Formats: sequence, structure tokens, C-alpha cells
Amino acid sequence: MIRGVRGATTVTADSNEEVLLETSRLVQEMAKANDVQPEDIASVIISTTTDITSAFPARAVRSLEGWTYVPVMCTHEMDVPNSLEKCVRLLMHINTEKNQQDIEHIYLNNAVTLRPDLVK
Repeated sequence: MIRGVRGATTVTADSNEEVLLETSRLVQEMAKANDVQPEDIASVIISTTTDITSAFPARAVRSLEGWTYVPVMCTHEMDVPNSLEKCVRLLMHINTEKNQQDIEHIYLNNAVTLRPDLVK
């Protein structure tokens, strides 16, 4: 079964270092919370708000040990007025036996406001 794991985080500034650091942290927390190894991952889609242009967040994923061959793609979010700024969203497609309600979605930093119903 393939399940989707959602996650999001924010950065305080559009800097290469912070975008890569926070993306890496998010991906690792998503994998850990759902007991996922890189070989369990079918693909990862990462989107950023249009105010993030300093780095490709996919670079953070590809640089993790064992993640070289995980298919990753970046895109931009819709530019909706008054939406959360400097946000990185991630959708990880995983092979798992977990039920839908057992998937742990991870929201960090200011992104906890996106889905307070899913934040633990």
C-alpha cells in the first residue's frame, strides 16, 4: 500500500543554509515518525511559497545518507494573499502497511498553524 505523509515547516529567512537545514530536519522527522527507510519511499514532492528562491529543497533530501535514489521534485505553492510565508511543504509517498489514520504528519515551526488538528 502506498500512503501519503504530509509535512511542512517554515524558515525565518530565505537563505540557502536555512532552507536546506529545515527541509532536512522535516524529512528526517517525517521518516522517523512513520518508521520509514529511504527504500520504502516511492517519491517526494516539495513545494515552497514563492518567497523562497535561494535553494532547491530537494538538495537537502538528496544529500541525506541513503536517500540518493529517492525521486524528489520541487515546485512552488499557489501565491494566495495572506497565506503563510516562507513555507516548505512536503508530500512523501511511502510503501507501508500502516492504516491511513496511523500515519503521522509532521508540522514544524510556524507551519503548525496549517494543520493544528494533526500536530501532536
